[in-house]
Amino acid sequence: MDNTLHQLKARVASLESKIDMLESELMYLNDMLVRCGFPEGITTLKETVQELLAEDASHQNHERPELI
Repeated sequence: MDNTLHQLKARVASLESKIDMLESELMYLNDMLVRCGFPEGITTLKETVQELLAEDASHQNHERPELI
């Protein structure tokens, strides 16, 4: 049982480390996007991509663009 608890604690520590790394990368990406002209960073990028995809789909179907 003690070995299992040790393994679980090690796994939790590993996952916490990965979360910290991903949060840092996400903040860095968001900051770069803001500096490149996306006012709300990732949020604005996602909205822009959704609009472009909707516009592209509507052009392919000869329909009016709609947001996804």
